[in-house]
Amino acid sequence: MTIFSRIITGDILSYKIAEDDRFYAFLDINPMSKGHTLVVPKQETDYIFDLDDALLGDMVVFAKKTAKAIEKAIPCKRVGMMVIGLEVPHAHIHLIPIRKEGDMSLANPKLQLSEDEFEEIAGKIRTAF
Repeated sequence: MTIFSRIITGDILSYKIAEDDRFYAFLDINPMSKGHTLVVPKQETDYIFDLDDALLGDMVVFAKKTAKAIEKAIPCKRVGMMVIGLEVPHAHIHLIPIRKEGDMSLANPKLQLSEDEFEEIAGKIRTAF
């Protein structure tokens, strides 16, 4: 069972943004910016391009809804989308509020946020959803 599956089942704490019967969105605990959110399918699949076409399409639509809520809650020019998929063997999409393209660089230092800050950010995005 991956760490993301354990988050989905509630075995590991997460700052949930949104959930439906197939997808779960939550704040990244090592964010590149405030509001950095991960969208994962509840179906445990390692590689995003191994998902069947319908599920992958629906995942992108779920990510779009999540990104629109992030845009309303977090000051940014856009929400960037990134798929890397090497750090956890469970398909996922990164949604990252950005002001410029360089904000998406993996070389940038990660933010250190308190539990209260995570809760506040998650609450703002959930309210905007």
